[in-house]
Amino acid sequence: MDTKSGRKRWRTRWRTQDTELTLLALPTTIWYILFCFLPMFGLIIAFKDFKIHGGFLSNVIHSKWSGFKNFEFLFKSNDAWVVIRNTLGYNLIFIILGILVPVTLALMIGQLHSGKAGKMYQTMMFLPYFLSWVVVSAVAWAFLSFDKGIANQFLGSLGKDPVNWYMEPKYWPYFLVFMNVWKGLGYGMVVYLATITGIDSTYYEAAVIDGASKWQQARYITLPLMKLVIVMMFILAVGRIFYTDFGLFFQVPRDSNSLFNVATTIDVLVYKQLKTATVGMASASAFVQSVMGCVTILIANWVVRRVDRESAMM
Repeated sequence: MDTKSGRKRWRTRWRTQDTELTLLALPTTIWYILFCFLPMFGLIIAFKDFKIHGGFLSNVIHSKWSGFKNFEFLFKSNDAWVVIRNTLGYNLIFIILGILVPVTLALMIGQLHSGKAGKMYQTMMFLPYFLSWVVVSAVAWAFLSFDKGIANQFLGSLGKDPVNWYMEPKYWPYFLVFMNVWKGLGYGMVVYLATITGIDSTYYEAAVIDGASKWQQARYITLPLMKLVIVMMFILAVGRIFYTDFGLFFQVPRDSNSLFNVATTIDVLVYKQLKTATVGMASASAFVQSVMGCVTILIANWVVRRVDRESAMM
C-alpha cells in the first residue's frame, strides 16, 4: 500500500512540476545531441590520414591510422610560437576588458534615474553586437584606407603624412582589442544589467537610510551580489582562451601579410593551412583547442573553488 501511494505521489509530483520544463528543454537537448555530441565521432579524423573516396563513414573506416602526425604541423611550424602567443595574449586581454568594461558601464547605467535614457544607451551599445565582421571590416576600411580613409584625411588636415595602416603592425593590437571590446560590449553589459535589475531594492533603501553614497552602494551591495555572474562569465571566457573570433582576425586586417605577426591566431592559421594541409590537420587543431579549453575551464574552476567555494560552477 505504501509503495503504491509513493508511486502515485511521484507521478503527481512529476506531472505538475516537471512535464512542462522537460518539454521546454527537449528541443535544446535534441539540438545538442544532433549537433554537439554525435559529431564528436568525427574527432577520429584527427588520428587518421583521411581520404575522400566514398561516403563519410566509409572514408573514416578505410582511411589509415596516422597517429599524432596530424598534430605535428601545429607545433613544429616555424610560426607556432607567434600564433600561440597571439591567441593567448589577445584572449587574456579580451577576458579582462570583457568583464571590467561591461561591469563598469552596467553600474553607471544602473544609476541613471531616467529609464528612457538607460534604454537608449543600452540599444546604442548593443547594436554593434548584431553586425557581422564583414560589415565591421568595411567600416574599418573606410577609416583606415590609405587613399580615402577618414583617418588619413584627418592627418592631412593637420599637415601630417598619411599612414598605410594595413602595412603598420604596431597599431593593430590596439585596433583589434578596441574592435573586440566595442562589438561585444553590449552583450556583456545586458547580462550584468539583468543581474543588477534582479537585486532587491530594499538593500539600497537601507543603505540610503544609513547614509551610503552611490559608490558605497555599488561597492558593498551591487558588486558582491553580482559576484556569481561575474565568476561564471569569467570561467566560460577562460574555456575559449584557445579560440579566437575568425572574423576579427581575418576579415578586419584583410589578410594582410604585413600583419601576420600581430593578427594571426590558431583559427586563422588552420584556415590558411587548409589550402595545402588536410582535413585531418584541421580536425587535430580543433581537437587540441577543445581539450585545452576543457583543461583551462577545470583549472579556472579549481582556482575559484579554492578562493570562494560558493562561487565555483562545479
